[in-house]
Amino acid sequence: MMNILDKLLGGNVLYYPGCLIKFVARDLADNYKKVLRKIGVDFIELREKELCCGSPALNAGFKETAKSLAKKNFEVFKEHRVKKIITSCPACFKTLSQDYPHLVENWNIEVEHIVQTILKILKKGKVKLEKKVGKVVTYHDPCYLARHSGIYEEPREILEFLGFKIEEMKFNRKETFCCGGGAGVQSNYPELANRIAKERISQAVETKAKILVTTCPLCYLHLKRNLENDIKIVEFSELLTKIL
Repeated sequence: MMNILDKLLGGNVLYYPGCLIKFVARDLADNYKKVLRKIGVDFIELREKELCCGSPALNAGFKETAKSLAKKNFEVFKEHRVKKIITSCPACFKTLSQDYPHLVENWNIEVEHIVQTILKILKKGKVKLEKKVGKVVTYHDPCYLARHSGIYEEPREILEFLGFKIEEMKFNRKETFCCGGGAGVQSNYPELANRIAKERISQAVETKAKILVTTCPLCYLHLKRNLENDIKIVEFSELLTKIL
């Protein structure tokens, strides 16, 4: 929980789900909020006041639109005295942590992806598990979390802490294989996007794992739509809520 001094000074921790989780995969937002409460994180939500982070506009080349969204968001963050943002969306994490310092003046808010938050608290030994899972999983590195942000080990360490055994796909970490759903491919080239997703799923099947887990809502939804095998596709929070 945030200490009393933080509250007196008005510093708040914001949970920022991102548009996809907020409007499409709402069950994932509920999962992550349950996890944050379970591990003792005191946070606020802005709900209708927060806007899109601007990642789609920025990636499509509309920098001024992205800058406008960033400035409006920053004003809302300052209004609510946000000192730290925790997000469960890899694209939002990349945008808020790497692009906002260049899009708005005086950006001074700490940004964490939720796997970083969870792992830090688990390492402090404040969360005790009654039992650990012994299932075998394979982990899909989302492009924005892995290749763009260098976050490879945190989700794996959490899975191992929870008792999962990880069988790696042949393309992982820095060499991760895109799910095919991002960067506008799904919208503009759906057949290509689906072929890429099916190829990634086949790589997961090769590991003999029964569960394919990812920390990205877009990867999760896109891979799940293209599932034609027996492997189960789950988003990270679905595993966490069953164990923590």
